[in-house]
Amino acid sequence: MSYQNLLERFLTYVKINTRSDDSSRTTPSTQSQVDFALTVLKPEMEKIGLQDVHYLESNGYIVGTLPANSEKFTSKIGYISHIDTADFNAEGVNPQIIENYDGSSIKLGQSGYELSPKDFPNLANYHGQTLITTDGTTLLGADDKAGIAEIMTAMEYLVNHPEIEHGEIRVGFGPDEEIGVGADKFDVEDFDVDFAYTIDGGALGELQFETFNAAAAEISFKGRNVHPATAKNQMINAFQMAIDFHNALPDSDRPELTEGYEGFYHLHGFEGAVEEAKIAYIIRDFDKDSFEKRKTNLLTIADKMNQELGEERVIVSLKDQYYNMRQVIEKDMTPITIAKEVMEGLNIRPIIEPVRGGTDGSKISFMGIPTPNIFAGGENMHGRFEYVSLETMEKAVDVIVGISSYRQ
Repeated sequence: MSYQNLLERFLTYVKINTRSDDSSRTTPSTQSQVDFALTVLKPEMEKIGLQDVHYLESNGYIVGTLPANSEKFTSKIGYISHIDTADFNAEGVNPQIIENYDGSSIKLGQSGYELSPKDFPNLANYHGQTLITTDGTTLLGADDKAGIAEIMTAMEYLVNHPEIEHGEIRVGFGPDEEIGVGADKFDVEDFDVDFAYTIDGGALGELQFETFNAAAAEISFKGRNVHPATAKNQMINAFQMAIDFHNALPDSDRPELTEGYEGFYHLHGFEGAVEEAKIAYIIRDFDKDSFEKRKTNLLTIADKMNQELGEERVIVSLKDQYYNMRQVIEKDMTPITIAKEVMEGLNIRPIIEPVRGGTDGSKISFMGIPTPNIFAGGENMHGRFEYVSLETMEKAVDVIVGISSYRQ
């Protein structure tokens, strides 16, 4: 179904820079996210007819309620999307609209970049559709402003069509998902639903309830710098220690060599000098036991190196980030069953695969609200090659409306 305000709403949202900042210690991490919630979303939520719209200063969420219009529904449902965009230029987003896409390469403005079917074969799935792309200088922000636009449009549609019966619905738009802390302070008691969905997935049909178990590791190496001319048996090169540490990890356990249920260590930071160096990893695995073994492996490598050095010069700091929400959701698959049946009823093939990443639902599920993830439509997210299909966004709205009116 086509929705009158969906495209305009989405274009309005993506043109506003709401990029998060992982160096910040505030919640939200950037003032632009606060401004977006209070000056854009709050008045719009109230205008379309949501009630009890309120901003939580404790966690940066803007929350609203669509009251039930039928007593036939026993469950309260929530929909969640995140306000922030990823670590890529988000200033001056200038979307391109490609109508009736013909399958050829798409020039991204005057940037010199293009979306080529050779590089991005998924473009073949969108022949004849309307695509929204970047101009090659910024990301698009479909992750996750497509989700916000879809939820808002679905709520507006339900308000304008009271003949569609539904139970009580809560919507929440929160900050800082892209830097991994957005749901840390999520207020389960305030949101008060039986189950929820994050509208934060990718291609049409994605329905996800398995995520990685995730941890971050920072390893510090304390070296000793002397003049290289007299370095023998005296210099301890922190860079070399970092290289040796990395080489002690399984060579095949890297993101670029893994897929499906395979976990990995991802080296994403390396800095310092001969005197002191630091490397940073993210650790990912679907299986909890394997996840724990990966963390233990880092500690074991450090212990061995310290024993060989005769003193503690390798220091490992580990922090768990989130866990595989399957552990929660598989206890009651109702949210998955409903979404699957709704999609099938709309002739959408459900793609139930593990998320090689995480969503806010990973944390919220462990807080007490089972929260699987549904497609929002974005492709090539987090960069200049990001795009989204308007038709896929419309189908996401269809799914939200369908779930909301599904009677168990």
